[in-house]
Amino acid sequence: MYTYEHSVYLDVEKCNGCTTCLKHCPTEAIRIRDNHAVINGERCIDCGECIRVCPHSAKKAICNKLSDMDRFKYKIALPAPTLYGQFDNLDDVDYVLDGLLKLGFDDVFEVSAAAELVSIYTRNYLKKKNIKKPLISSACPAVMRLICLRFPSLKENIIPMLPPMEVAARLAREKALREHPDLKDSDIGVCFISPCPAKVSYVRNGFAEYESLVDVVVSIKDIYFKLISKMKYGEDVRSLSASGMIGIGWATSGGESTAIFNDSYLAADGIDNCNKVLDQIENGNIPPLEYIELNACTGGCVGGVLTIQNPFIAKARLQGLRRYLPVSQNFLSKEDEQLPDSVMFDDFPVYKPISRLSDSMQESMRMMLEIQKLREELPGIDCGSCGAPNCRAFAEDIVKKQTNLENCLIRQRTLKKGESDNDG
Repeated sequence: MYTYEHSVYLDVEKCNGCTTCLKHCPTEAIRIRDNHAVINGERCIDCGECIRVCPHSAKKAICNKLSDMDRFKYKIALPAPTLYGQFDNLDDVDYVLDGLLKLGFDDVFEVSAAAELVSIYTRNYLKKKNIKKPLISSACPAVMRLICLRFPSLKENIIPMLPPMEVAARLAREKALREHPDLKDSDIGVCFISPCPAKVSYVRNGFAEYESLVDVVVSIKDIYFKLISKMKYGEDVRSLSASGMIGIGWATSGGESTAIFNDSYLAADGIDNCNKVLDQIENGNIPPLEYIELNACTGGCVGGVLTIQNPFIAKARLQGLRRYLPVSQNFLSKEDEQLPDSVMFDDFPVYKPISRLSDSMQESMRMMLEIQKLREELPGIDCGSCGAPNCRAFAEDIVKKQTNLENCLIRQRTLKKGESDNDG
């Protein structure tokens, strides 16, 4: 049986059972059991929101170590554009890229360069007839999994295009094989430097039948101090950067949308806002739009929990960097613009939607009625003391036989008070 491999995990020893993560999980994947949190892997989308809000640092992300690249003969770094916003007084991206080479990489391929190509492909895809609109970006893996689990009816709206990370990995491998004919594909290791745990999970699990071309994912946090020690401002460095304003703009919310040169778009960031927008699209309660860009992290990828810098400071730094860059450094011939198969995906993962109570419609209806009846018996204050995020979720847990009604402390207290009053 296939098991989804998550990157977000719980350190039980640090968890004291507070309900902070419980209240913030966008898919209600967390419960409190035996005085500590429990994460339901079938519901978790690895957005990292629990990592962000946990006051005890009990939630963590499992990434690779840089040493995991040692097994490869030829090592390629794929820096996310978010990486550039982490450094103070950076006026030239080449210092970062040169630092990566000094860390032991044989080559660097900017994800922002691939993002500029994806922007061109997206502009052309929007011109196609008979596509369901609004199109939803496929760039954020947390949002992709959220749609598959919570809004499966919107899967047809997702643009079936690989994210820039994957396009960069393919192009980097092709470049290495072209420039070094002695190399085999197995000799080449591709390392993505990630701002968020969702991309770690994407690489580990692939997407439906698609297997990632990235071999290792390290967090920006893990590589930051190693990299900054190699960066020497003022030194002459080679001209390595191959991206412009458009590519680096992908690091922040709205950057992807503005790159399609179409004013009929919406860009939302923060997982709660993404949930609201998806709900409105599903209900048809949204203005006519061509394109929807959704980022699970506040501010876009700069807000990822694996970054170092405050996302708003990082965004300001990136704005300063972009000011002196060309609009784009990546262009395609007319033939290449025709959406090659290598940048598209064919199918979606098959997940059980989290709203489905049973595989049987009749049983689902019965359970739903039982949940509604139980919900009316509960206090409705969504305190979380029962170990569920709200009273409705608690009623669902009872019906699924995952807990019992006695765990509602408010209800038990009310019943005891009523018994005492009657005795009096």
